[in-house]
Amino acid sequence: MKSSKYTVGWICAIKTEYVAAQAFLDEEHDTSSRRSHHDPNDYTLGRMGKHNVIIAVLPNGEYGKSSAAAVMSHMLHSFPNIQVVLMVGIGGGVPSARHDIRLGDVVVSSPSRGNSGVFQYDFGKSVQDQRFHHTGFMNQPPTVLRTAVAGLEASYERKGHRLRNSIGTALIHNPRLGRKYSKPSWSSDRLYVSEYSHRGKLACADGCSSDYLIPRRPRSEQEDNPAIHCGLIASGDTLMKDAIIRDTLAEEHDVLCFEMEAAGLMNNFPCLVIRGICDYSDSHKNKEWQGYAAMTAAAYTKDLLKRVSPMMSDSEQPPDEDSHSKSHQSQRVLIADFAYGEQESHPSEYLNTDGPYQDTEETSTAWIPDDRYQELRWGAPRINHWSHQDEDNQSTEIGEQYYYQQGNLIEDSPRGGLRS
Repeated sequence: MKSSKYTVGWICAIKTEYVAAQAFLDEEHDTSSRRSHHDPNDYTLGRMGKHNVIIAVLPNGEYGKSSAAAVMSHMLHSFPNIQVVLMVGIGGGVPSARHDIRLGDVVVSSPSRGNSGVFQYDFGKSVQDQRFHHTGFMNQPPTVLRTAVAGLEASYERKGHRLRNSIGTALIHNPRLGRKYSKPSWSSDRLYVSEYSHRGKLACADGCSSDYLIPRRPRSEQEDNPAIHCGLIASGDTLMKDAIIRDTLAEEHDVLCFEMEAAGLMNNFPCLVIRGICDYSDSHKNKEWQGYAAMTAAAYTKDLLKRVSPMMSDSEQPPDEDSHSKSHQSQRVLIADFAYGEQESHPSEYLNTDGPYQDTEETSTAWIPDDRYQELRWGAPRINHWSHQDEDNQSTEIGEQYYYQQGNLIEDSPRGGLRS
């Protein structure tokens, strides 16, 4: 398939996210000879629903906004018709009294409190004896994606979602992923009070006291699990593992999630950021939920793309039959009806002369269907003015036709002029 046929760009930061994205493709395409000569990216190409998708991953060991921007820039050189950009993967959640965020939930960037959906929390100015002042503003996600998010929100609220079923199906088709990408035990979703730091190098279940756990009730069957949260995502080059700073930013900006790449994309490549929650942005961070969180983010993204109509570049847009028919009714070729001479000569004899040219504006006119064509014949020189008539019957001259008529073979009629 040609590179121009791919219109959705999907960026992953780490291998776990890359694998999860591939698991939801409906079909995979050959990747050979699909990139620019100097493009170092690794791609997986395929179809997801009605969309042709390019999935790319950051270089191994590289993180942050500059790496994400470089990958996106190379992608656009190799696939110039990308219309939608998605940053999909895992992130650290920010649970609060307002937002019951749990591991495995999905956070989607959405404008909030005057922010565009992504907030660069480590960009600003530091003034002596004052708190850090955040500055700058990120672009909003494209309108087509924000409206799709709103539509999907409404659908989920009315009918619920089937993300767990989608994940189960993907794991059946990719049985090797079952161990790492299945949902961990609910008991491993442990949220500690902000003041309590992780103890030692053991897992939380073995090294941290359960006395500092925040009790939370299980979600009911009437609640979405995983839940989808739309709001502000905090992005920066610093990995957030401090619950005190986390809670401060949540209070000041209503942040729902932390991640490290989106700030590098938003202003130059406006995109939608979708993050599966794998930890709580505190010192208890671990990798146990990363696989499943990547799967929930990818499953949501596939649902979202179902609500986005396939897009093509202008040069690839197929003609609409109704508009094509209307165009034939309202745009017709104006042909003059004039008497033809019987002079037969090569056109070179009439160049730069005052030969027997006929200006059709001065003669009677007639409308002739514009779908009949005949070969050009040498003969007496003539000029036709070509006009366009709009719906208000206003005519605009759009060009002239210079041609030659040959003897008695052409009738003295508009149709004859067209045949010449």
